[in-house]
Amino acid sequence: MSFSWKENLPEELKEKVTKVEKMIQPRIEEIDEQVLYNQQRVLDLFRKHHVGEEDLVPSTGYGYDDIGRDKIEDIYADYFKVDDALVRPQFGSGTHAITVGLFSMLRPGDTLYYLTGTPYDTIQEVIGLAGNKPGNMKEWDINFKTTELTDDGQVDYEKAREDLQDKSIKVVAIQRSLGYATRKTFTMDKIKKMLKFVKEVRPDVNIFIDNCYGEFSECEEPTFYGADMMAGSLYKNAGAGLVKGGAFLVGRQDLIDGAGSRLTVPGAGKGEGATWGYLRDIYQGFFMAPHTTGEAQKGMVFTAALLEEMGLEVSPKWSDPRSDIVQTVTFGKPDPMVKFCAAIQHYSPMNSFVDPIPYH
Repeated sequence: MSFSWKENLPEELKEKVTKVEKMIQPRIEEIDEQVLYNQQRVLDLFRKHHVGEEDLVPSTGYGYDDIGRDKIEDIYADYFKVDDALVRPQFGSGTHAITVGLFSMLRPGDTLYYLTGTPYDTIQEVIGLAGNKPGNMKEWDINFKTTELTDDGQVDYEKAREDLQDKSIKVVAIQRSLGYATRKTFTMDKIKKMLKFVKEVRPDVNIFIDNCYGEFSECEEPTFYGADMMAGSLYKNAGAGLVKGGAFLVGRQDLIDGAGSRLTVPGAGKGEGATWGYLRDIYQGFFMAPHTTGEAQKGMVFTAALLEEMGLEVSPKWSDPRSDIVQTVTFGKPDPMVKFCAAIQHYSPMNSFVDPIPYH
């Protein structure tokens, strides 16, 4: 007797699914190779750093001498080929880690420059472009400048070269993922070009990467090619969906020291900060991250191919390179999108009985 998950599907849909599965198989195999490569690197680092059960013991209070915390930060630093790392549950989100990193490098009168256009909404609030919340960069007299992307979603290098002549620019930021925009995510090949460009034009600035949604989605990371500091979330790729909260910063020693002082206090810096009961999740999440990220990418390849087969507009297409775990589907009208979201919710393991309501 044979069993198939497709046996209860309508016949027309079953035919489309079978067609799509065969079509995407070469792309699935490419992702499998990427997963195995990244997994081998992680495994080698766990062995190199002698990870043991004692590293999973949580700390409380100040968190001084937390050997498990220090070791996972050494592993992160090794994986991303940098000097040091902050891997902490005290970060409330990826945006929080980005904010800590940027504020630690900027002073009143300095300018933060985004090479990849205006960032997404939560970062806009941090900068002071949207809202007027206390403590934003505008309140601290930190300026903002950006070069908007070209009509086809690429970096405008000619205009950027001109804009980068502003000597008040101290940090150049690059947003890897599309966030909530409709542009394509920047692949590592494109990020390498950006890094080379900035270092040629302004070798004196620090380059910051917003890497949220990007870890393990390729075999290389921006820090391999000279990014000075990079941020990511622990409850996305790097935590494999297992870590309950937190985020990370990786980068140059002096910059991570500065970020540690910003996250905690000058003096104690990154030596302070208890891990409570999070260490097991953080270790397990990082070990599972290559596999889980790959599974997410394979699911998106399948989804993109099937929805395109049904006539929907998708980006990236199933055969396109992927550098994050975001899939865009364009419906053109509100009603089909609402119905699609409701169907996803109704076939989910949690809250399948809930009807999602659009937020206006």
